[in-house]
Amino acid sequence: MAVIHGRKPVNGHVTTPITTPAVQDRTPVVYAWAAARIALGWVFLWAFVDKMFGLGFATPAAKAWVNGGSPTTGFLKGSGENALGGFFSGLAGQAWVDWLFMLGLLGVGAALILGAGLRIAAGAGATMMLLMWAAQLPLETNPFMDDHIVYAIVLIGLAAAHAGDTLGIGARWGKTALVKRFPILK
Repeated sequence: MAVIHGRKPVNGHVTTPITTPAVQDRTPVVYAWAAARIALGWVFLWAFVDKMFGLGFATPAAKAWVNGGSPTTGFLKGSGENALGGFFSGLAGQAWVDWLFMLGLLGVGAALILGAGLRIAAGAGATMMLLMWAAQLPLETNPFMDDHIVYAIVLIGLAAAHAGDTLGIGARWGKTALVKRFPILK
């Protein structure tokens, strides 16, 4: 317990010293957020790399984007039977959707790993996650919650916690003239 020294008169009476809980060491917290940031960044970046080159994990080489495959077709065409399937199936394989999706994976992944631009990365990544969640409605294993919602919440938490300042370039990035002029880039 930390003690604030001295006594304060209250209604003519002298009180005992005021105590407050000790400030906890925040080091484990900032490192936990930094680890979560880097791990989630890798999830996004790996999805980009695998879909781009078809490394055989989620995407076979024949369906790689560099080999003419569409990174959105498999997931979006598979949503046809779902509540919003007609809308999402119509987007499958369109070049502009493929480009936005791949740029989103790359941008969010790189921003998270570097620790810079977390506000935009959190917004873009959360939007991607919510759209992927909506494409799967109704969910098979839970009325509304799945990993896409959890990732969206974590992305927002990472930006709010300034997770890029620890084990990343976020603190330096935040001091640049560009970010000072446009704080959304933090």
